[in-house]
Amino acid sequence: MDPIVLTSLAVSLIAISVIFTVLIILIFTIKLLVYLLPYQEPPATKSSAQAPPQHSSASTTVTPDIISAITAGMATHLGKSPQEFYITQISPK
Repeated sequence: MDPIVLTSLAVSLIAISVIFTVLIILIFTIKLLVYLLPYQEPPATKSSAQAPPQHSSASTTVTPDIISAITAGMATHLGKSPQEFYITQISPK
């Protein structure tokens, strides 16, 4: 066989072995760290423990700016002109 091909194969094998050796070392390092330092969830604070505020339909106001933003977003998403459709109802979730 040609010496260039043999050299190329040797370099490729060395590179592959180095890559997999480093990956194996990383795997065992991560497993060791998970064993030594397990994840502990931080304690909940008062602000995150409270229920989120409930939105009623009476307190939600839809301004013309919101309607125009929704219309522009829908027109862009559907690939149509904003004059081609009309928003009749907006209900928050």
